[in-house]
Amino acid sequence: MISHEEKYKFLLEKDGTHYQDTERKALFYVLAGNYDLYEKKHFIYDFEEHSIMLDCLESDDIDFSTSTRKLLELAFNHFNSFNKADVAEVLSVLDEDNLRLAIDSMKIRYGLNVSVV
Repeated sequence: MISHEEKYKFLLEKDGTHYQDTERKALFYVLAGNYDLYEKKHFIYDFEEHSIMLDCLESDDIDFSTSTRKLLELAFNHFNSFNKADVAEVLSVLDEDNLRLAIDSMKIRYGLNVSVV
């Protein structure tokens, strides 16, 4: 089984993310830490264009649970602050593991100390 850290590093390398790009680092931290989001990464992020694919949230072809959808909305907000996410709403639907993932991703996004995994 591939660890969260290994998946995170893979996403950063695949994208060529700059070490100071906290927006992408926080996004990839969430994607790497949630099995469903990691499996759907190519529907969520375009590695050639280096951009998120907002339309995945509206697609009938991609199924997200309520909590996974909220976690993805938060990750998109990390990447692009124009995509609004209600943090209280997001945090209220997450289980303990995904809650920790969300909080740690916020720490990455805003430059607070966090161990990658």
